[in-house]
Amino acid sequence: MQRLLLPMLPLGPLMLSACIPAEADRGAPTPTPPPRLDADASAVDLAEPEPVWTAQQVVPNARPVTASSYIVQPGDTLRGIGNRTGAGSEAIARANGLAPPFIIRAGQKLSIPGGRYHLVAEGETGIAIASAYGVAWSRIVAANGLAEPFVLRRGQRLLLPDDTPTRPPSIEQRAAAFRIDIDDVLTGGQPAAADNAPTPVASSPRRPLPTNVPIAPPVRFAGSFAWPVRGTILSRFGPGESGARNNGIDIAVPIGTPISAAADGVVAYAGDKVAVFGGLVLLNHGGGWVSAYGHASRVDVVRGQKVTKGQVIGLTGDTGYASKPKLHFELRKDRAPVNPLGQLPPA
Repeated sequence: MQRLLLPMLPLGPLMLSACIPAEADRGAPTPTPPPRLDADASAVDLAEPEPVWTAQQVVPNARPVTASSYIVQPGDTLRGIGNRTGAGSEAIARANGLAPPFIIRAGQKLSIPGGRYHLVAEGETGIAIASAYGVAWSRIVAANGLAEPFVLRRGQRLLLPDDTPTRPPSIEQRAAAFRIDIDDVLTGGQPAAADNAPTPVASSPRRPLPTNVPIAPPVRFAGSFAWPVRGTILSRFGPGESGARNNGIDIAVPIGTPISAAADGVVAYAGDKVAVFGGLVLLNHGGGWVSAYGHASRVDVVRGQKVTKGQVIGLTGDTGYASKPKLHFELRKDRAPVNPLGQLPPA
């Protein structure tokens, strides 16, 4: 069962604006754009937590849409046109060069882009949708022009890549063709929610935890990281002897060693659905910084939970593709991997 989640972030402008009714042809004032959601980019805001969230299993429901045109009628909204034609309102906006606040007018001719569209249900994650169709999530991101904060909404229609199989792949085919990495979790792990609904919280799949997490104030990056564990470095950041690139460092430690948060933060993900890393925790520290802790044998935190520097977030192990007990540790700035050794104090 999927439990791939990201921190609560504001909905994008298209989601807020697609319901603006079409203006009349003459004399209609230009509506005031939706209020800007100003937030300190260095802060991580926590939403009020909900009871434990269980990911919605994705049922492939993609429907083909033939490319066509549509004449806007009085009272139409972009989202309503999407529902009527079967195409995504976001795709229609892109095809017609509509910019925020996505104003349409009666009599306007819109191009309706053809393709196969998946109707997003509440609770579905982007990577679960991608897995259901056996296609890389990054390709769905590209096909739909998705950008930060990569939030899906219930009722959204995602355009699938042209070569997506028309028949759902078998479990074996999906396992062979589909891989999830940390960047996929960062961009496609948040569950789709109803418009204006708070994003739910998930529990760790490895240990029963309270269903509610106390509301915490925003977290601001303090500017320094601490070692999550102490041990021998097995592999360093960058290309290895085999040529494979390591986006972090691997530290040899006995199974069951406590894993400490490298800095204050908010749990962005806690689960075991990234096969290569097994038990995995992602912490959002604000300022674009995220830390990752892989191969855990036990995860002791839940998504949306605030943690402090040095707090134990789980225990080390040899889960995932680990050949020996170790901790895989990564730091990312604006999703780009950064050498942890340049950010940690001397060993």
